[in-house]
Amino acid sequence: MELPKVVEQLAFNGQGLIPVIVQDDKTKAILMFAWMNKESLLKTLETKRMTYWSRSRQKLWIKGETSGHVQKLIDMSFDCDGDTILCQVEQQGAACHTGRPSCFYLNVDVDNQQVIVKGDHA
Repeated sequence: MELPKVVEQLAFNGQGLIPVIVQDDKTKAILMFAWMNKESLLKTLETKRMTYWSRSRQKLWIKGETSGHVQKLIDMSFDCDGDTILCQVEQQGAACHTGRPSCFYLNVDVDNQQVIVKGDHA
């Protein structure tokens, strides 16, 4: 299948966005969740640098552009419904704006109904 044809068939939502799950290529840890529009998706594929759509700033967001915490695209997959993207990346520095390796650091202890903060700041 040709990539441009598949991109055209992806299920972007009403705002023209598609969710992206970002995973560390080596450790397989889930690093973050973000959004892409078609422009950021194509820019990511072109540059191999993760580029997202910032809903708060309403503009393209090149991960690490200001922080230096760059994400290099290693692999990309689309789910069976074409409505979610999984990107495996080489992460430089912290993935989370809090300085932690992952944005998913609030771990739920389901047995004790507690939330535990895991992972130190980078």
